[in-house]
Amino acid sequence: MKVRAFILPVLLATTLASTYFLPQTGATATSAIRMTLPSAIGFWQLQTMPPSEAEIGTLAKDTKFSKAICLCPRLGEYSQEGLDIPDRVDLSVVLSGHDLNNSIHRPERCMPAQGHKLLSSKDVPLNLANGRTITVRRLHSIQTLTNPANRKLDRSYHCVTYYFFVGHNRIEHDHLQRTISDMSDRIVRGIDQRWAYISASMWYGKIPWIEVPVTEQEADSKLQSLLAQFAKIQINWQQIPK
Repeated sequence: MKVRAFILPVLLATTLASTYFLPQTGATATSAIRMTLPSAIGFWQLQTMPPSEAEIGTLAKDTKFSKAICLCPRLGEYSQEGLDIPDRVDLSVVLSGHDLNNSIHRPERCMPAQGHKLLSSKDVPLNLANGRTITVRRLHSIQTLTNPANRKLDRSYHCVTYYFFVGHNRIEHDHLQRTISDMSDRIVRGIDQRWAYISASMWYGKIPWIEVPVTEQEADSKLQSLLAQFAKIQINWQQIPK
């Protein structure tokens, strides 16, 4: 039993490591994602923003980014100035470059550097506005922010994050399964498949600009609604078989 328990992680590590030595091909299969974000998705208004210097410096130079702050007015809630009080979702789309190993990865790998302490992870079915259903990965974390003035830890918030990957003709939520798909594409089909990583995050609990605390269920509901609409308009479903 001890030998079997030892062999499994060794085989898994060998499989993952082998992706770095797979042959690079000239054929490229583009992702089914549309990288240009709309100005609005349903009731959500999108304010595009550039990638961070850390993202640009860490990932391959031909990696492409589409990022936005998504704001949606909370029903019946207004500031003292009479302005709408919004929910906020941080949306990110990262499209891999030629060197897939240095362009895209699991968010669990980089979230700790952004102040996240991961508490749980599970798979969630997401019903889309076009009648399809996909599986996404849901993460629950506590994000601690640093005060830019003194670089000391400042505030902490509960955070829900959903993510999934969109390839040329398939959608995955599991990084290992996506890696296996890459190996199959290169060895069997002789192509490099470009993948896009989509993530959406929202804080819940007591949020500074919101009077009534946001519940975890509310955050889940609004994230799922936004992503369902996003997936309908931003994915070329003609490339994704049912």
